[in-house]
Parts: sequence; C-alpha cells; structure tokens
Amino acid sequence: MTPSTGREKDGPIYIGGLDRSGKTTLAGFLASHSRIAIPAVGSNMETYFYEQFGDLRDKGNFERCLQAMMRYKHVRFLDPDPDRIRREFFDGPATYPRLFSLFLIHFAERVGKPRWGAQTGLVERYADPLFAAHPGLKIVHVVRDPRDRYEASLARWPEGKGRAGGATARWRYSLSLARRNARRHPRDYLLIRFEDLVTDTESTLRGVCGFLGEAFEPRMLAMEGAPKLRAAMLSSGVEGPGGSLLSPRYIGQFHGRVPPEEVAFIQLHAARQMRELGYSLSGNLLGPLDRVRFAFLSWPDQVGRMVAWRAVEELQQRFPRRMGRKPGARMILEAPAGART
Repeated sequence: MTPSTGREKDGPIYIGGLDRSGKTTLAGFLASHSRIAIPAVGSNMETYFYEQFGDLRDKGNFERCLQAMMRYKHVRFLDPDPDRIRREFFDGPATYPRLFSLFLIHFAERVGKPRWGAQTGLVERYADPLFAAHPGLKIVHVVRDPRDRYEASLARWPEGKGRAGGATARWRYSLSLARRNARRHPRDYLLIRFEDLVTDTESTLRGVCGFLGEAFEPRMLAMEGAPKLRAAMLSSGVEGPGGSLLSPRYIGQFHGRVPPEEVAFIQLHAARQMRELGYSLSGNLLGPLDRVRFAFLSWPDQVGRMVAWRAVEELQQRFPRRMGRKPGARMILEAPAGART
C-alpha cells in the first residue's frame, strides 16, 4: 500500500462501488472515526444531478439544480441551508463537484469533524472530475463477489428487470472503472474486498486508515458513529467471531438461493475478473439438459439484458441533460418551506 503523503489529511473521502457491496458498512466504520464525517445515507448527488442542468455559471441553471437537489430525500437528510449555499457557491469555481461538496462540508461542520466524505453507488463514474475538483481526494472502492452481490440485490428487489445479465454488466463495468481509476490515480484510489472487511475487519480498516493518512482508532470497530446501522446489525442476531458486528455467514449465500443457470451466466462472463480478485468458481452447476436450455434460452435472454443495461448506461453518461438518471418518486419530497420558486 502506498504511504501517506500528508497532503490528504483534510482531503475528502468518497466510498464507491455497487449497491449491496458493503459501502454503507464501510461508511459506518469510517463515520465512527473522530475526524471523518460521512452521512449515514448515500449522497448520490453525482448520480442524479451531475451536468443535468447545464452550465452552473448561469444563475438560472444553478437555481434549478439547487431546487431539484433540495427536494431529494438524501440531500435533505444533510439538513442543508440553501441560502448559505447560494452565498458561498459563486465565491469559487461554479462547478457541479463544488456545489455537491458544499452540502457535505456543511454537514461535517455540523457534526464537528474536519474531514468530509460521502458514499455513492458507482461514484467511480465521476472519479476524474472529482479528483480535478478536490486536491487530496481519496476514493475507497468496495467490491463484492458478484454472485453474493446479486443474491443480496434479489433479496431487496425481487422484481428487478435486469436479472443476472444486468447485474453482471454492472459488476464488470464498476470493476473496469476501478481498474482505470487506480491506473490514473494510483496513490489516491484503493480497491478493497467486502469479504476482507467481514473476515479481517480490524486489519482491513487499519489498511484503509493508512491509505487515508489517518490513525486507526479502535472505537471504529464498535461503529458507534452509525448508531442505526449498528443497531440493525445487532438486532439481526448474526454475530461474527469475537463479537464482531460482521458475520462470514453472508459470504457464499448465493448457494441455493440464486438459480444455477444465473450463477453459470455470471461466472461465464465474469470469470477472469473473479479469479483476479480471489473468488473461486462453482463447478457442476448444470446437467446435460440444463446446458441445452442454458445455451438456447437462458444465455440469450441474459445477454440481451446485459447489452441493454450497458446501452442505457452509455446514453445516460453521454447525454445527462436528456437521458440523466432521476430519483424514484418515493425519494422526492415537497419543497422546503420558504423555498424559492
């Protein structure tokens, strides 16, 4: 691991990776550090607002963006002061990364910590503009066995349309971005496995703290800076070795829960990356007749879903103003009292 340079002592911290990969868990540990403020929910500001309102040097565009953000549930969780953001924004570069950072900087001030950060799914998409905007930025990217990540996703969204094809496309895409970002920013981009965080929590957190240029604090292991997450883990009744909050029970849960043909598809299209990360492949998944059905029915269907997900992702990234992602209806709140219209 690259030694700390010292300049990152006050640089921001982003946690990236896919949903159901352990980002929230890592955020809970880091938020329990005396110097680090990371909100309990993913900010997702880049995902839903980056470049969707045009040039923010135009005050009309800025106001439209700010008003949209103020209606997003995860932004409102930060208890922002929109008038303060209006006052401060034009004192520096009128960019999306800087606007997003103001919400997080103010949040860190309110909780009394000098270093701000956030967790955002697939924030690795925006690594280059974030590094350009924030000197000293560090990104920690959490990756998980794609079969277990898919099982956890199915458990939460059983009606998801992408199935194994979409999940495989997302996993490969996220990992390819992680590899690219690590090449471009080798001192400032760290990839860790969820499984290592679970089975060797203290050592993994010590490594993350070293990467961030922070001293490891034993209090982090109790996750007291994320009380709701800690309570949820304790109430689950699943405890790891030595009283750890994390249990290896959640490793390998895809066995018997994900249909064999979907496991086979994931392994077929992610085998090389899985091996590179130390994930063993399951064998003897399909019998002779199952292989025929897989070749002529399941595989073409899942390939279509994989290609469709990647095509939509490309359109959303290339044309954010027309095709940009939007929060779901349940994540949109009424405009706060006194908001400008």
